[in-house]
Amino acid sequence: MEQLNRRTLLNIAVASVILPVQSVGAQTSGSPEGREVAPGVRRVEYSKRDTMIPNYRTVSMRDNIYQPGASTSGSSMANDMVCHMLEGELTVDTGSGDTLYKKGDVWSCAKGMPERSTNTGSTVAIMRVIDLLPG
Repeated sequence: MEQLNRRTLLNIAVASVILPVQSVGAQTSGSPEGREVAPGVRRVEYSKRDTMIPNYRTVSMRDNIYQPGASTSGSSMANDMVCHMLEGELTVDTGSGDTLYKKGDVWSCAKGMPERSTNTGSTVAIMRVIDLLPG
């Protein structure tokens, strides 16, 4: 590999200032896509594929978008999943009490756990869900 010298570093610095920068945001912020699953809560489904994880046949990804104050109150998780807060914050009933998840937090849920979440913040909350689906 070629070593970097001052001229190369200067060219990189100049290019970073001159070239336009595009911002990348969450795929669903402000998105009218999906379907309403509860008042003030929309679900946007993305892709589904086979997985190499033992005991699971497919993996799928979706976003649940909560307006401030909106909540879901399902009976229980239909499958195992991993969740990530893309934006905002949610209070989630994890079965052993409420837990507040904020932007950047990640957690997992097992099949049969309670499925109740509330946007307790003042902004839109986006929870990305990776569903692990058995065969």
